[in-house]
Amino acid sequence: MIRIKEVIVVEGRYDKNTLSQAVDATIFETSGFGIFHNQQLLSLLRRMAQARGLIILTDPDGAGFLIRSYLKGAIDPSLVRHAYVPDVSGKERRKTAPSKEGKLGVEGMRPEVLVEALRRAGATIEGENAPKPANTITKQDLYAAGLSGGPNSAQKRAALCRRLELPERISANALADVLGALMDRDALMALAAEL
Repeated sequence: MIRIKEVIVVEGRYDKNTLSQAVDATIFETSGFGIFHNQQLLSLLRRMAQARGLIILTDPDGAGFLIRSYLKGAIDPSLVRHAYVPDVSGKERRKTAPSKEGKLGVEGMRPEVLVEALRRAGATIEGENAPKPANTITKQDLYAAGLSGGPNSAQKRAALCRRLELPERISANALADVLGALMDRDALMALAAEL
């Protein structure tokens, strides 16, 4: 499995599940056209693009290109790279019928095809054996900071999200990834102490 520095944006949870089996990266889903009405997520994607860069990987159909086009206009283009999967006719295993256009989406691609699409997009790939950065924020750090698994941790996490202008319903895993891109462990501990 390869590790990618940039944040990757896909359309849905099945795309995210398939991609996470091929790469170690922070992956966000747009919930399809839900991104058009979710200003918090769009704001978060802008911040992640500034911190680490963004790769957009959508399906090769009309809906995928509409989402890609929207994000392209909403986020600084110098911070965004575009990965494209090939047009392959067929249907995903979980579906009973092919999509409207009869093409496989990200979810239906083999891992090596996804990795190649990311390489062609210019993804920053770290070596497979590269150690994680020493100051990566983990779920254990969230626990140590009182932001997870303790009394009032949900309230503290909500206060932290409000302070950093993050979506309040962000999962603990996603929060650790986002905080890791925005700050180091020492800054997190200092901020948590202020809450």
